[in-house]
Amino acid sequence: MNRLLTASALTLAALGLAAAAPAPRAAAPAPAAGIRFTDVTAASGVRFTHNSGRAGKKYLPETMGSGVALFDADGDGWLDILLINSRDWQPGKRRSLPALYRNNHNGTFTDITRGSGLDVETYGLGVAAADYDNDGREDVYITSLDGDRLFHNEGGGRFKDVTAAAGIKNANFGTSAAWLDYDRDGKADLFVSNYVQWSKEKDLWCSLDGKTKSYCTPESYKGAAAKLYHNLGGGRFEDVSQKAGIADPNSKSLGVTVLDYNGDGWPDLFVANDTQPNKLYRNQKNGTFKDEAVEAGVAFSEEGTARGAMGVDAADYDRSGRPHLLVGNFTNEMLALYHNEGNGVFVDEAPSSSVGQASLLTLTFGAFFFDYDLDGLPDILAANGHLEEEINRVQPKVTYKQAPLLFRNLGKGKFQSVAATLGPDLSRPIVARGAAYGDLDNDGDLDVVITTNHGPAYVFRNDGGNRNHWLRVRTVGTRSSRDGLGAVVRVTSAGGKQWAMVRSGSSYCSQSQMAPTFGLGPDKVVQSLEIDWPSGVKQHFANVPVNQVVTVDESRGIVPAAAPPVKTAK
Repeated sequence: MNRLLTASALTLAALGLAAAAPAPRAAAPAPAAGIRFTDVTAASGVRFTHNSGRAGKKYLPETMGSGVALFDADGDGWLDILLINSRDWQPGKRRSLPALYRNNHNGTFTDITRGSGLDVETYGLGVAAADYDNDGREDVYITSLDGDRLFHNEGGGRFKDVTAAAGIKNANFGTSAAWLDYDRDGKADLFVSNYVQWSKEKDLWCSLDGKTKSYCTPESYKGAAAKLYHNLGGGRFEDVSQKAGIADPNSKSLGVTVLDYNGDGWPDLFVANDTQPNKLYRNQKNGTFKDEAVEAGVAFSEEGTARGAMGVDAADYDRSGRPHLLVGNFTNEMLALYHNEGNGVFVDEAPSSSVGQASLLTLTFGAFFFDYDLDGLPDILAANGHLEEEINRVQPKVTYKQAPLLFRNLGKGKFQSVAATLGPDLSRPIVARGAAYGDLDNDGDLDVVITTNHGPAYVFRNDGGNRNHWLRVRTVGTRSSRDGLGAVVRVTSAGGKQWAMVRSGSSYCSQSQMAPTFGLGPDKVVQSLEIDWPSGVKQHFANVPVNQVVTVDESRGIVPAAAPPVKTAK
């Protein structure tokens, strides 16, 4: 989130990039007819307002906002919504709690926060959900200025704070987190991004105009090392950050995504840093990681500078068989769209594409790939909003509230900005922070939830009667982790081959639906469904019907809908 104090005009470099970008392709295929994103927040019963605690003192954390997780909290097969909240700086009459909304299966949600065990006031920021003890229930990790918390899912939408018992000790400026099985032992480990060394007592004075206090940039503060917790089993974790090689004290991390960028079957990590070089941690298969971001070309911008990186995601957007990277950056820096060349090097395609042009003046927090029109090509959503309410006085072309961007994947590496064509709701300017996607109404297509800083959360339903087909694959591990973290799912239909890795985390401080959704366009059958599990087990299924959620058990194969998966414990 850097360069708040830059000049009002765009940099010459940015102008040059915009001028050099080619015009959009002339004969772009039209989006699927009638698709729109409808703001159903009020109708859904979601009534949430984020409290940043701001009271005129311009404390740095007030700019951050918080995230959202879409996961099945009560095990009924429907996605619930967990919205993270912050709090007032001074204790008072007002309590600011996170909000857990149970899905009622009819387009509405019920707030079940109180009595859930998650009703704990804290200055929360990020969230990640996974079944860390393989008992069949999704547990929750919340990052917080007051110290992160791990909540064990007790069943029925109730949770228990097990932070101390688990050995979790992260009292830093935690932001995004992700669960992954980095050593492939069948137990979910945890990576936590930490931002800067800040406290209310050590807050610095910064100014836009030299007269009044403004929010400081992260350059003003020292960095904070990330954390990696190894799952020991029995509900216990060990801090292995130092010996694993990920504890760089200069990092100022805001986003993390799990990917296997070199295709060796072991999960790697990309960490988005703010005003510091990004990290690309290659898994060395021995419990340690090596940062290869500089060699891979993802540490800096094309000009060789560290950008203000925030949200991040990974996906194979061009069916090359390799995961590529999407990174949300600060205003005048545009999104980064790093194409994985397959030789250990990434090339940023954004400056020469519509993605770069459209995102130049935005400040992107939440960002992810998802196939909103189910045509089999991952699209891009960027949730935007500035830090400083008065930014327009200093930079006339930049606004505080900014509309989300949605880029439709046209194939062959081309994207088209289409948010304005999908109805007025999604293109409304807001101060966005966290963003996640998932099928909230179980109709096949993917809906979106976006949080705003010191404002409401929004639920956008994917509407319009999309006629494209789809398949969602839910993995249930027995030798591998219960969620199947790291499992690679491949589908083949008449339109070609697709793949995805089962992952936690990504975007900014948020988590989307874990089960991969494959858009199939007009294809009426999946000819081949293959799963490569971290344990080494490989499964193959032929002629799988479309428009359904397929549950695949690592030991038993496809589980009939009427038979619940067998619970396992390690």
